Amino acid sequence: MPAYLIVLQQSATEDAESLAEYQQLTREMNNPTPVDPKVVYGAIEGLEGVAPEAVVVLEFASKDEARAWYNNEDYQRALPMRLKAAKYQAFIVEGL
Repeated sequence: MPAYLIVLQQSATEDAESLAEYQQLTREMNNPTPVDPKVVYGAIEGLEGVAPEAVVVLEFASKDEARAWYNNEDYQRALPMRLKAAKYQAFIVEGL
């Protein structure tokens, strides 16, 4: 069953340098888990409630693979840069 790792940026970027470093590190990371990016900072049209500043949706073959990708050593090394840049929520959702 597919699973999606969803990251919502809840506040404006406060540290652009940290976000740029995070993006560079994630592009260069050595992560053997296959990932299919579905949404990466696409245009947002809010319909209900407060829309996030940005959205990332990554598709994985399973919830276990999504968790493995997130827990990968290279990603965990990059993660503090994203968390320094703005406020975020991240979660895994099982698909159909």
